Amino acid sequence: MTSTHAYRTHTCGALRASDTGNPVRLSGWIHRKRDHGGLVFIDLRDHYGLTQLVLHPETPGFDVVERLRAESVIRVDGAVIARDSSVVNANLPTGEIEIRVSAVEVLSEAAELPLPVFGEPDYPEEIRLKHRYLDLRRETLHKNIVLRSRVIQSIRSRMFAQGFNEFQTPILTASSPEGARDFLVPSRLHPGKFYALPQAPQQFKQLLMVSGFDRYFQIAPCFRDEDLRADRSLEFYQLDVEMSFVTQEDVFAAIEPVMHGVFEEFSAGKPVSPIDGVHTFTNDFGATLEHKGFERLTYAQSMAWYGSDKPDLRNPIKMADVSEHFRDGGFGLFAKILGADPKNRVWAIPAPTGGSRAFCDRMNSWAQGEGQPGLGYAFFSKDQNGWGGPIAKNLGEGFAPIADQLGLTDDDAVFFVAGDPAVFAKFAGLARTRVGTELKLVAEEQFKFCWIVDFPMFEWNEDEKKVDFSHNPFSMPQGGLEALETQDPLTIRAYQYDIVCNGYELCSGAIRNHKPEIMLKAFETAGYGAEVVEEQFGGMLNAFRFGAPPHGGLAPGIDRIVMLLAEQVAIREVIAFPLNQQGQDLLMNAPAEAQDRQYKELHIRSAPPIKV
Repeated sequence: MTSTHAYRTHTCGALRASDTGNPVRLSGWIHRKRDHGGLVFIDLRDHYGLTQLVLHPETPGFDVVERLRAESVIRVDGAVIARDSSVVNANLPTGEIEIRVSAVEVLSEAAELPLPVFGEPDYPEEIRLKHRYLDLRRETLHKNIVLRSRVIQSIRSRMFAQGFNEFQTPILTASSPEGARDFLVPSRLHPGKFYALPQAPQQFKQLLMVSGFDRYFQIAPCFRDEDLRADRSLEFYQLDVEMSFVTQEDVFAAIEPVMHGVFEEFSAGKPVSPIDGVHTFTNDFGATLEHKGFERLTYAQSMAWYGSDKPDLRNPIKMADVSEHFRDGGFGLFAKILGADPKNRVWAIPAPTGGSRAFCDRMNSWAQGEGQPGLGYAFFSKDQNGWGGPIAKNLGEGFAPIADQLGLTDDDAVFFVAGDPAVFAKFAGLARTRVGTELKLVAEEQFKFCWIVDFPMFEWNEDEKKVDFSHNPFSMPQGGLEALETQDPLTIRAYQYDIVCNGYELCSGAIRNHKPEIMLKAFETAGYGAEVVEEQFGGMLNAFRFGAPPHGGLAPGIDRIVMLLAEQVAIREVIAFPLNQQGQDLLMNAPAEAQDRQYKELHIRSAPPIKV
C-alpha cells in the first residue's frame, strides 16, 4: 500500500467504525499480544490510545512478530474491518474495529522488561524511577502527565483572561536567609562566591510591582533543599502571582475563579466548593463579616476546631474546648492538668455514630500506637440507657452539659485530649481524622476549599528564647507600624492567608509590607538589626524607598493541584521525572561526584562530612 507518511496515517486512538474498509498505516508499541490458534492479536499502543491488530500466519512478517516481546515498536499496514458484535469492546474508543494486517516492519525490538507496562502491578519505587521511561508508558501515569499539561494550559488561559501578564524571573540568584535551605551554585567567574537557586520568586515578583507592572503570574520552578515527603519535592512548580494596589479581598476575588474553574473543569463531575455562596465569618477580634467565595477560617479557629492549619473540611467533625466542665473537679486527672498551667485546656472530639465500647477501645489502642498514654472517652450505652466510660461515670449528671454543648445523641461517642494545646493539637487533629475515617463520615467524592487567614505575625522561639517570624517576614502586619510599636508581638496578626483543599495546603500568600519603616520595625521585633536587613534585603528595601505600590499575591502549587485532581497521594505520580525519597535521580544518577577539572574551574574542593 502507498502511504502519505513514513510511519502512520492515523494514531492508535483515532479509528472508528466509519473508517471500515479504509487502508491504514499505524505505528506504536506492542502493548499486549495474544495467540488464538494461529491468529495473533496485538493491542498496538501509542500516546493516543489502543488499536487491535489481527495477523494471519500468511501475513508477511508473521514469524518475526510472533517472537517479539511486549513494548517492541512496530509499523503495520492493513485495512480497517468491523468487529463482530459479539467481540466489540465498549470500554475502548476503537473497540468497534480492528486492523487486518498486510505488512509489518519492526522499528525497535524490546529487550526483557525490568517492569511490565501492561496491567500496572505495584512495583518498588527504585525500579520504577530507574526505568521511568517504561513507567511513563503505563496508562495511569501517562494520563497523569497529560492531565498536568492540560491543567497548566487551563491555568494560563484563566490568568490571561483576568488581565495577568506572564513574566519570567531569574533562576540564578542570591541566597535567602529565610525559609528552607538553598541549593547553591558555585561561580566560575567569581571565585569563592555562589549563586542560589530560587526557593520562590518572592523578591523578584515584588520588584516587578515596584517596577510598575500591575498583574503578574508565572508557572515558576522553585528549589528547596529540605526533607522530602509524599507531597513535597526538592524541585517543584507553582502558579506565582502578584498584584498591585490590592487588598486581601482583591487577591481572593482574583484567584478563587481560577482555582474553582480549574478544579471544576478536571474534577470528573465531583462537586467543587462554590464561589457564589455567602458565608458569615468571625475574625479573631470578634467582628462578624459576610463574604462571597470559599469558606474562611482564622488560623486560631482552624487549630482549635481541627487541630491543623490544613483542615480537611470533608470531615464534618469539629472539636470543642470543654475545659470549664472539668475545672472544678468531677474528673480528677483533667482538673489537675487544668490547674497545673493556665495554658492547659481540655478538648473534645465528637464521634457521631461511634457509640460503642468496641470502637472506643480501638481508638484508645490507636492512640497508644501513636505514642500517647491513651485517649479518654465516653459513649452512649444503650444497655445502660446512659453515658458509659470512666469520664462520664465520674462526672455523673455533670456530663449532660458536655453532651449538650457538643450536640451528642444516643448513637455517639466523644474523645478527650488534655494538656497544652500547642503540644497536643497535632495529635488531636490526627484523632479527629481517624474518627472521621473509621466511622466513614468523610464525604470523599468532592473538593472542599477554604481560606486560612489571620496568621500570627510572630511566634515564640523556645530554642532561642526570643520572638521570631511565624510565617512570611515580608507580610504586612495588621495595624501596621502602630501595632508593632504598641501591641504584644504575639497578639499581632498578619495579612497572610493559605488556600487549603481536602487537607492539603495548596498555597500561601500575603499582602506585602511595602513600607521600609514598617519592614525595619518588623525585623527589629524579631531580633534583626537594621544593618542585617539592609545587607540581606537591601535590593528590595531600597526599591521601596523610590515609591512602592501596596501589593500582594500568593503561589498555588501546581504539583499538589494535579495530585488532587489525579486522585494521587504522592506528587511523584504527577511529575514526569521525579526524585526519590532520598532526593536522588535514579535514571540520570544524580547527584554525582564532579570531576577534578570541574572542581578546579570552580575554585572549590570536596570535603568529607564532618563527624559529630
